[in-house]
Amino acid sequence: MGSRRLAALAAIAFFISAPANGQQPALTARQSEALTAYDRALGDFKAILSKRRRQIEAKEPLPNLPGQALYLARVAVISTYKDLTDVMPSRIGRPNKFEIPPAYLDADIEPLVDEYGKLFDIMEAPPPGAQNSPTPVKDVVDLAVAIARAKGLAPEHAETAGRISLGLFFAETNGKQNVRNARSNTYMGSFQTGPSEDRNGRRKWEKIKSDVAALDPALSARDDKEEARARGTDHRFNHWTNVRNGLMNAHADLFREIPGIVKTLPDPIDQMKLFQLIQIVPTPTRSALRSGDLLNYRVSSPTVMKYLRNNSIFAFGQADRARSSASYREIFAAMWLFNRKFERAMAQYAEIKPR
Repeated sequence: MGSRRLAALAAIAFFISAPANGQQPALTARQSEALTAYDRALGDFKAILSKRRRQIEAKEPLPNLPGQALYLARVAVISTYKDLTDVMPSRIGRPNKFEIPPAYLDADIEPLVDEYGKLFDIMEAPPPGAQNSPTPVKDVVDLAVAIARAKGLAPEHAETAGRISLGLFFAETNGKQNVRNARSNTYMGSFQTGPSEDRNGRRKWEKIKSDVAALDPALSARDDKEEARARGTDHRFNHWTNVRNGLMNAHADLFREIPGIVKTLPDPIDQMKLFQLIQIVPTPTRSALRSGDLLNYRVSSPTVMKYLRNNSIFAFGQADRARSSASYREIFAAMWLFNRKFERAMAQYAEIKPR
C-alpha cells in the first residue's frame, strides 16, 4: 500500500474518532456530579438574593438573622465551584475584582456578589441614635497608638499597633462604623463586640486611663466627651467607645509583644492576620506565639477548626473542609478572603499617616 494511501486512511480514522467541531468530551461521573452541585448552589444563591431584595423593597418583616441564609448560600457557591474546578481545571477563569482566587469564584457572577454586599449594607445599617464619628479611621489609629504607648511601647511600635488595629476594623466591618450584624444577635458595633466583651474592655480602659491622659491629654479629653455622649446608651453604638473597649478587651495586652511579632512576621498583612486570629481563636493563637515557632505551630482541635471555618478559613470546598489540622503558616495562607480588607486598611493608614 502506497504512502499516500496510508496517510489518507490515517486522516479518515482521525476524523471518525475526533469529537465534532465544538463538541466537548463527555463528562466523567465526578465532573457531572460537581457541575450539578454548582448549578444547584448558584440557583439557590440567586433565589435567596432575590427573596431578600423583594422583602426589603416591600418593607416586609425579615426573619431573625436575615443574613445567615445569604451567607450560607454564598459559601455553598464558592465551595461547589472549588469542587468543580478541582475536577475540571479548565473551568478556572479570569481574575475577579474581589481578588478571590479564580479557582474559587467564577468572575461571571460578580454582579451577584455585589448584590450580596448591598443587601448586607441594608440589613446591617446602624440603628437610630447610633453615635457616629466624623473621623472613624483616625479614631481607630489614635486609640490603638495611645493604648500601646500606655502599655509601654516605643512610638514606632505603637504606630504598628495603630496600623494593625485599623486592619481589624476593616476585617470586622469593612471599615463601617456602628453596624449591626445580620448573622448574630450578640456581636455589634464598629468592632463587633458582645455586651460582656464591651463591659470588660471598658473596665480595662479605666485602669489605664490616667496613663493615657499623661501621654496624650487631647485624646483623654476626647474620651471624656465621648463617654458623656454615650451615657445611658449601648456603648457599642458609639464608634469611639466601641473601638476603645474592643481593643482593650482582646488586643491591648498583646500590644506588648509587637516588637517580637514584627521580627517574626515582617509583612504588615501577616501582622493583621495574627491579630484577627486573636479575635477568632485567641487561646491557640496565644499558645502559638509562646511556642517560639509561630508559623509551624499546629492546631488540631475540632472546635478550633470549626471556628476557623465559621470565619471563612478552610471553609470552601471538600478538600479544605476535610482538613483536621493546620499549621499557622497554612492558616495565614488560607486567610485570602481577608487580604483585600487588609490592603484597604493599609491604604487608609497611608492617607492619615503620611511618611
